[in-house]
Amino acid sequence: MQQENRTTRDVTDLKSALRSLVPPVVLDVRWSLGDLDGRLHYRDAHIPGAVFVDLENELAEPGAPELGRHPLPSIERLQAATRRWGVTEGVPVVVYDNTGNLAAARAWWLLKWAGFDEVTLLDGGLAAWIAVGNGTSTGEEVASVLGNVQLSAGHLPTLTTEEAAALAESGTLLDARAAERYSGESEPVDPRAGHIPGALSAPTSANLDADGRFLTAEALRERFGAVKPKVGVYCGSGITAAHQVAALAIAGIDAALYPGSWSQWSNDPVRPVATGM
Repeated sequence: MQQENRTTRDVTDLKSALRSLVPPVVLDVRWSLGDLDGRLHYRDAHIPGAVFVDLENELAEPGAPELGRHPLPSIERLQAATRRWGVTEGVPVVVYDNTGNLAAARAWWLLKWAGFDEVTLLDGGLAAWIAVGNGTSTGEEVASVLGNVQLSAGHLPTLTTEEAAALAESGTLLDARAAERYSGESEPVDPRAGHIPGALSAPTSANLDADGRFLTAEALRERFGAVKPKVGVYCGSGITAAHQVAALAIAGIDAALYPGSWSQWSNDPVRPVATGM
């Protein structure tokens, strides 16, 4: 079980916690780029008691070229959503998806950014829950009680576009997208292909083992061993970059997230673009 920095929780621990007097709030963040059916997947099968989180509408503001595809939600918007999910002071939260936590990490990061620290990622997600014989539920569930959490912004570091550009020169800026998007070989969504000059390619897929679980802390420390003291992360629109922040946290490394990411950078014609590896 990997619990370093309280970033992850395993399925055995979760199942036991769900039987306790104060069970955790469980959030299902089913989402992936190009798949608009997250809620349908949730309705087909989810961890019993889990509440669905709509990433597009609850974990982001509407996108705009100058802000990126998934700007951070306002603290008011996020607090209203978390209370609907049942998030309550003193009650832990566990988030998961079915894609190695690449989407769920956005909820994990946002809650920590908003000052709610008792949140962990279910290591391996729904697949790990099912693999050990646990049952699932169908349909839609809502929180049994409304939450009372009080949130405030800025508890985790973020980067502006200018700060990301500077960090690429003076520190370490990691590009969490697939290698072919970093190199400019492929760009399925954003207006220009390539990467921020000076950024290093570090695809989030390499944070996971074959079962969709995070690598061990030791393996992640080896993966990120060459980073400089100041580390930042970006991706396409600030979603999977949160997964990289989580992996770095397991390795014991603090990192800032560039929320606008490539979708913001590539929409600014004055920003330079690099290609190749």
